[in-house]
Amino acid sequence: MRTRSLLASSVLLLGTASLALAAPASVPGPQPAPPIAPIPAPRDVAYPGTLSIHVDATDLARHIFRVEETVPVAGPGPMTLLYPQWIPGNHNPSGPIDKFAGLVIHADGKLVRWTRDPVHVYAFDVDVPDGAKTLELSFQYLSPVTRDEGRIVVTPAMLNLEWWDVALYPAGYFSRDIEAEASVKLPQGWHYATALTTTSTRNGVVQFAPVSFNTLVDSPLDAGRYYLRENLTPSGHTTPVHLDVFADSPDQLQITPAELRAHRSLVSQAYKLFDSHHYNHYDFLLSLSNQMGGQGLEHHRSSEDGTVPGYFINWNGTIAARDLLSHEYTHSWNGKFRRPFDLWTPNFNVPMRDSLLWMYEGQTQYWGFVLAARSGLWTHQEALDAFALTAATYDHHVGHAWRSVEDTTNDPVIAHRAPIPWRNYQLSEDYYSMGQLTWLDADTLIRKLTHGRKSLDDFARLFFGMDNGSYVTRTYTLADIVHTLNEVVPYDWAGFLKQHIYEPGKGAPLGGIVRGGYKLVYTAVESPFEKSTEHMDKFTDFSFSLGFTVDKKEQLTQVLWGSPAFDAGLTVGTKILALNGTKFTTKDLKRALDWGVTHSEPLTFIVEQNKSVRTVEITYHGGQRFPHLVPVGSGPHSLDAILAAR
Repeated sequence: MRTRSLLASSVLLLGTASLALAAPASVPGPQPAPPIAPIPAPRDVAYPGTLSIHVDATDLARHIFRVEETVPVAGPGPMTLLYPQWIPGNHNPSGPIDKFAGLVIHADGKLVRWTRDPVHVYAFDVDVPDGAKTLELSFQYLSPVTRDEGRIVVTPAMLNLEWWDVALYPAGYFSRDIEAEASVKLPQGWHYATALTTTSTRNGVVQFAPVSFNTLVDSPLDAGRYYLRENLTPSGHTTPVHLDVFADSPDQLQITPAELRAHRSLVSQAYKLFDSHHYNHYDFLLSLSNQMGGQGLEHHRSSEDGTVPGYFINWNGTIAARDLLSHEYTHSWNGKFRRPFDLWTPNFNVPMRDSLLWMYEGQTQYWGFVLAARSGLWTHQEALDAFALTAATYDHHVGHAWRSVEDTTNDPVIAHRAPIPWRNYQLSEDYYSMGQLTWLDADTLIRKLTHGRKSLDDFARLFFGMDNGSYVTRTYTLADIVHTLNEVVPYDWAGFLKQHIYEPGKGAPLGGIVRGGYKLVYTAVESPFEKSTEHMDKFTDFSFSLGFTVDKKEQLTQVLWGSPAFDAGLTVGTKILALNGTKFTTKDLKRALDWGVTHSEPLTFIVEQNKSVRTVEITYHGGQRFPHLVPVGSGPHSLDAILAAR
């Protein structure tokens, strides 16, 4: 109002002659941004020269990796360097560019300016000067120092070095056509393990033999103060397999003969299942830590397996961790050697697509459970309890009424594995366990159709048993999966997968459990497997009764859509202050659930949500409910045969 009044007065004073002078000039509208030069497309030709990458990993206090890299160049002119974006096994563009810092480039001692691509922010453009033979790069990888920043990879006792974190590579080439030579300086006295071949160790610097950039990225390194190495090579085989264990303290490295036998049996049982191997040596890089972040990531010739410190010395309390190695090991066959066609890319900055993760991860999840049982990492009953918890959990995922399993293969990109409020309704990466239950259904169906003569083991040998010893990737399609299933036994496998994977449905596919001779039931007794899950993940599970899980701080960490807790308006993050007039404890809630089976009074909670306190009543009289599998009729049961050692 004030501005308009002053303008009106000015117009009156200026008069008509002034109005002519005040006519606005033509002002151009928003201009389009100048075109951006495209990033050179990858070509399958050899890169001229070898990248040299040196990492100083001794800054344990600040968790900083300091990098010096030399990049040979073919001549002057524009060049694009890429920071890896699409990391194999992560299924999303997760390259940690936010932790990449301090990039300085020189050529012949002179500073070379770089420019980041404003659209493809993982790309750095440089203009190579005349006469330059190499670019000398220096930068840092600022790894997380708190869990809020991401997975901790450096502690006072150990570290995990991923080469994709600490390298730039030239655009315009398949990454397999770029040779790289890496070295790392480790803290004094530390041990290390990696699939790379060591050529020298001097003054704390470990030098590795040149490999393709593909192989370098696929060959992480674990190092630490406290280290144990065990030979897992099966009798009669010459390809070395080792278990490399790093721990927070030396007492965590105590492995019993029985535990060692189970890990050795994992390798031999995998060989019997797949009738092949796809590496020239293999290392399980197992870290036991409550300081370094847990990890499960597959590679051709190694796997990163990070879990809780008590893995060996609290064997009976870590049941839920004992399929980790069998899952990641299976990926050497499924995911690394054989890979979905749309997950293979020529380098690490071409987008991947995840449409067949129900095979890549789902069948791997199935074999992870089966091999854990066959090897003795789990007892037969522990394996049954694991399947029971999976079946019950996903049978309560009501979101499958609107969303297919195949659509959840997009979730690594949609959600980046971040927490979501309504997990069982929104769904997340359900292709793991819904895929697993689908493959159990397929296995028992094959056994039924062939009267026990064939099984999904036959599919595994046909699908993964080719090219023994090779770790050159062979891709597969949906048609390849269906074709191989029909080789095992003719059936409408396309229709089977369409129903289970590509269409929404209701509940989990429990046909494999039923056909396997069991049924899913709920009792008031919690299985040791589920207790182990709660202990490791630090929550108490009321999912199958009230519909929530609660952590040590009495905060809800999950609320099931459509559950009694959901109907009462509770959400993730709600803090329970009191139950029936007394300070809340999970033990009191368990007792109240038992009492409520024979009494009609509701449960009365005082809860805090976003600093607001209110009273909530939940009428529920079903008692504690925990899932179990119980046999139906007399044996033999095909699920028992599936879990039996070969």
